[in-house]
This record gives sequence, structure tokens and C-alpha cells, in this order.
Amino acid sequence: MSEKVFNLPDVGEGLTEADLVTWLIKVGDTVELNQTICEIETAKSLVELPSPFVGTVTELIAQVGDTVPVGAPLLKVDDGVVAAATGESAPVSDEDAEIAEAVADVSAGVNEEKQAVLVGYGSQVPARSRRRSGGEPLLGAKPSVADSSPVLVKPPIRKLAKDLGVDLASVRGSGIGGEVLRDDVVRHASQASVFRNLDTPEAASSREERIPVKGVRKTIANAMTASAFSAPHVSVFTEIDATRTMEYVKRLKASPDFAGVKVSPLLVMAKAIIWAVRRNPMVNSTWTDEEIIVHNFVNLGIAAATPRGLLVPNIKEAQDLSMLNLAKEIEKLTLTAREGRTTPEEMANGTITVTNIGVFGMDTGTPILNPGEVAIVAMGTIKEKPWVVNGEILPRMVTTVAGSFDHRVVDGDVVSRFIADVASVIEEPALLLD
Repeated sequence: MSEKVFNLPDVGEGLTEADLVTWLIKVGDTVELNQTICEIETAKSLVELPSPFVGTVTELIAQVGDTVPVGAPLLKVDDGVVAAATGESAPVSDEDAEIAEAVADVSAGVNEEKQAVLVGYGSQVPARSRRRSGGEPLLGAKPSVADSSPVLVKPPIRKLAKDLGVDLASVRGSGIGGEVLRDDVVRHASQASVFRNLDTPEAASSREERIPVKGVRKTIANAMTASAFSAPHVSVFTEIDATRTMEYVKRLKASPDFAGVKVSPLLVMAKAIIWAVRRNPMVNSTWTDEEIIVHNFVNLGIAAATPRGLLVPNIKEAQDLSMLNLAKEIEKLTLTAREGRTTPEEMANGTITVTNIGVFGMDTGTPILNPGEVAIVAMGTIKEKPWVVNGEILPRMVTTVAGSFDHRVVDGDVVSRFIADVASVIEEPALLLD
């Protein structure tokens, strides 16, 4: 019998510390190799940590809410308890032995590739279940209103449903055996009201609340401050007739090719930006003081409001994607962000960003540039308005397209042509056939 200590590993993003969000085990529990034991929040993402040991938990050293430095102890495990019944060491498969070795490498910060696999950065290995073999939920898993329901759903999806305000009992699962998948949950959440406060909360009992500035919020604050006070922002706006875009979206939704894929005006906006970038490449640049780097590829950032704060994952090489594949990528990134599973790799190396403030009912805004980028486009709400068409006043679906730009790189003529090109596609999606 021997007691082993699991120290917080560097999860591959230059981590120096992380906040412990939740324990998924308790003292006395028997843990398996690579079983998810806790969730930590770094400056960029929410990460599940797997156990590098087989044994019985003897002590939880770190407490929920603690900020833990890399290398500091998280918990202790007695690896002799599992073998006590037979007097032998618990058998470990070759595959589990390989995983254990990789976990050890993560803890030591030695093997970068295996490190990434274990913490979910580009991993192709599915995470182990958070349930024991008997099917009993692990203590510490966050309950939701649907926990008492017989709905078949995994814990991360329950959390997503809770965040989005979705009653799982009303969701028909599309997975094997009726399992509710994350796509099922999201489709039941109205896009326009996912993050809008629908209910007025009761008056607070205390006069004030103090919220520590850390994790994602601290990262957002630093990035926005750096962007606002280093890049001279200039913003432009134009109001356009989006009726044909709405008709196009309706046709795509009815197409068998897009069955099961989320289609929204944001998809057409994303394609419009890619098209306009080709005609105005300077907006897809980076300023470095010594030179301007013009990117001949588009890593399109999708600004996503999540329960943890603003995240901007980007779609790599978006210029090469068809409309269908672009729709799939937007849906994938959005879902991952809302679940809090966006990885640093998904947010790195963006070249231009789009933000859809229209889902919150806003007409327009002046967005702040994502650091390292020269342009960001904002799409406002689309609503019916009176519009002059061939001398007649007709009801049309109207929206406002706005953009903010780094004036060190682009001047007013480039800015105006770019936004005009984006607007042209929203007014006439057939231009994408060019």
C-alpha cells in the first residue's frame, strides 16, 4: 500500500495556475485510471482532469474555488486499497498503462503531445464516464432540474441544458437508445433568448457583492483593454435590406443537404465576410509595429457569449469551406463554447471576427477588435420595417451591418468598401456564386 499525490499539471497553454471548479469524486471513492476527477478553469477554458492513478481517494487537498498553482497538490490516492481483496496488484491493461504513462508525462510537463490528449486539446480519445460501474452518479457532479427524470443524458449535456434553461424532460433524444445529445438541447433553446435575462431576480439581500477578477473574466479584461488603448478604432455602419438573405436561409433549412444542421443569417454573414475579404485583403491583416502581415487565408472568429464570458473561437481556413461545412463548423464552435469546452487552439491565430449582437435584440454597436486583428463585423437584429423599393414603400426585413477597424492599417476608403461588399451579399446572396 502506498499513497500517491496528484499535482496540478500544465495543461499545455503556458498555465501557471487554475481555479478548481468542481470535484467529481469524494474521499473514500475508488477511482479508475483516466477517470475524470475534477474540472478546472484556466484563463482560457474549462478543462477536465483525469486520474493518473488507480486507488482510493484519501484526501482532497484543494477545495472548490481555490486558485491552485501548477505543481501544487490536488489530492492523494492510496493505490493499495484496490488490490487488498486479492492480495495482488490490480491488473492494468496495456491501453490503460499507456494512458497512465501519458498522464504522468502531463504532470511532469514533459510530453507535449500526450499532455494534449489527456486534457482534451485535440484529443481523439473519448473521455471516461463520470459514473461508477454501478451507475451511481459521482458525488460533486452538478445536479440539474432534470436529474430526477429518467432522461438518458450525460452530465456535461445536463449542465448545458441547465445553462440554456432547457427542460430535458421535453427534449426528444436523437442518440442511441434515446440519449439526449448536445445538438438536441441547443435546438430546444431559442437563439434569441439563450443568454437574455427573462425573469427579474429578487432584490439582493446584501448591499454589494464582490466578484474576484480571475480566469476568463481577467483574460477578457486584459485583452479588451490592450485592444482599446493600442489600436485606434474607427467604426462604420450601414442599414440594408436583408429580405433575400432571410429567403435564402429558409431555402437552406428546407434543403435535404442541410437536414440536422443549424442554419441562420449568421451563416450568410460569415460567407459574406469571407467573400468581401477576398476583395479587400487589408482588413484581414495583423499590425506588428515593424510590418503589416496580410493573411491570404481566413481564420474566421465567431464571438460567442457564454455563461463563463466572451469567447472567440475561430474557424481555421474558412475560405476553403462550402456553405454546408461552414454551417457545421459554426454550430460546432458555438456549442463547444457554450459548454465551456473551447480550447486555446480554437481561439488562437484568428484573422477577422464576426459578432452577432442581433440575437440580443440590438440594432448595432461598436465592437472592440479582437487583439491581433484589424477588423470585426457586427450583425444587428433583423426585423420588418418599411422600405422604399422601386418608389414604393414595402415591408422588408432590414438589418444594420457595422464594423470596427484598426486605423493604423486601413483607411476610410478600404473600411467603407469592405462593409459595402458585406452588405451587398446580405442584400443579394446570389453574389456568392461569383
